[in-house]
Amino acid sequence: MQRTTNEQQAAETLPDPRKGRSGVVPVLAFAGITVAVMQTLLVPVIKDLPSLLGTDPANATWVMTATLLAGAVATPIMGRLGDLYGKRRMLLASLAVMVVGSLICASTDDLVVMIAGRALQGFAMGAIPLGIGIMRDVLPREKLGSAMALMSSSIGVGGGLALPAAAVIAQHADWHALFLSSAALGVLAMTLTFLVVPEPPLRAPGRFDLVGALGLSLGLVCLLLPVTKGGDWGWTSPLTLGLIAASLVVLVLWGLFELRSPAPLVDLRTSARREVLLTNLVSIMVGVAFYAVSLVLPQLLQLPESTGYGLGQSMVMAGLCVAPLGVTMMFVAPLYARISARRGPKTSLMLGMLVIAVGYGAGLGLMSAAWQTVVIAVVLGAGIGLAYSSLPALIIGAVDASETGAANGLNTLMRSIGTSLSSAVIGMVLANTSVRMGGVDVPTMEGFRTSFMIATGAVLIGLVLAAFLPAQRPRPVLLASSAGDELAAAESAPAAVPVSATERRTSAP
Repeated sequence: MQRTTNEQQAAETLPDPRKGRSGVVPVLAFAGITVAVMQTLLVPVIKDLPSLLGTDPANATWVMTATLLAGAVATPIMGRLGDLYGKRRMLLASLAVMVVGSLICASTDDLVVMIAGRALQGFAMGAIPLGIGIMRDVLPREKLGSAMALMSSSIGVGGGLALPAAAVIAQHADWHALFLSSAALGVLAMTLTFLVVPEPPLRAPGRFDLVGALGLSLGLVCLLLPVTKGGDWGWTSPLTLGLIAASLVVLVLWGLFELRSPAPLVDLRTSARREVLLTNLVSIMVGVAFYAVSLVLPQLLQLPESTGYGLGQSMVMAGLCVAPLGVTMMFVAPLYARISARRGPKTSLMLGMLVIAVGYGAGLGLMSAAWQTVVIAVVLGAGIGLAYSSLPALIIGAVDASETGAANGLNTLMRSIGTSLSSAVIGMVLANTSVRMGGVDVPTMEGFRTSFMIATGAVLIGLVLAAFLPAQRPRPVLLASSAGDELAAAESAPAAVPVSATERRTSAP
């Protein structure tokens, strides 16, 4: 009796994870969009960076590379820290680092300082898996499917919406205003998170794996650095090949260490499960497909009509034509929830990739007018939105509840690797197929179409991989903190999220 009383008292002292949940979804989605903006913030001024920073083009690309590398490293690490010490706490820390980085960039024209600030901005990418983990812990089942879909899609939504907004700012104000705007967004996201989002009481056992974090960081940097800089260094140069070889050695040693660690940064045994492994491989392919359109359409739209295929649009109009990509991704989240509730996330994932393939296939013949690029953006946005929305549900259905932050962090990392590969491969294709016009190298229509075919091939590979995913029951996630919800579940429509690994083991027969 005394034990029961103590347990009741302990439960009463824990914060109610569902308190304030009515505003959790929009606030977390806004935080995800805010950090995703950092990825495309400088796209409108990328061609001017060498003159703005007083350096050569090869060095100026580090301003973009630093954000990518930092984001790739941060996502699995912040996910694990959130599982151990509190997801809301780590989300606020991620946003704070982004704000500091933005203020540093806003106050300098020095290349090295700018690179450091951009790396801090990229560190905030860990906020997206943290937000998914918070939703998993605090939301009722009827809201969880569409909420996670929106949070997962925020990577594309933020990137798509940032293009026109950044173009307007860059065209009418000093380019440093881009960073002041991002700092303001970060402060607003922090304030809303602090006021609205509760801290879930669930914690993973164990301690932070510092050696594993350092090993993974080193391996990722050695892998992604030559991928992003191989075009400048030469793909067969000793530096490029040496870093790739070093990454393989480091990651193999890291994997052996993680398998022996009692509290690993990434549970490789869980990651090797068929559903987790295949979902992560599919995520790479979807990342490749997503970034291809972001590289091709803005360039096609802004090329002068004198090339014979350029559409001659301004920087702002090019951004507006591509913006439907992100807007459509945002609005397919409810559609995903309905499809997944009836057929499961595997079906919605495969449907999304089919739509992407159709969009790129149609795009091969729809590049002769600005309105056609809008059609491409809408179709691809719908497909990418469905695919991205399915990924967290597949991951959560295969891992323990205490591992959702780290598992979704690893999945977000896989998407980042996909975008990095897309940037490297398509950048190489466009460079090798460009022609000299007016003293500058200009991408050709052949290069654009080849890029679309590469994206189509990637998504078809992903579709084949997804076909081997095990079917998951479209049942709701049951939260142990609310026994009454189990009765309500019997009276309501099924939710869009499968049962997690922990709940499959602990549920009554």
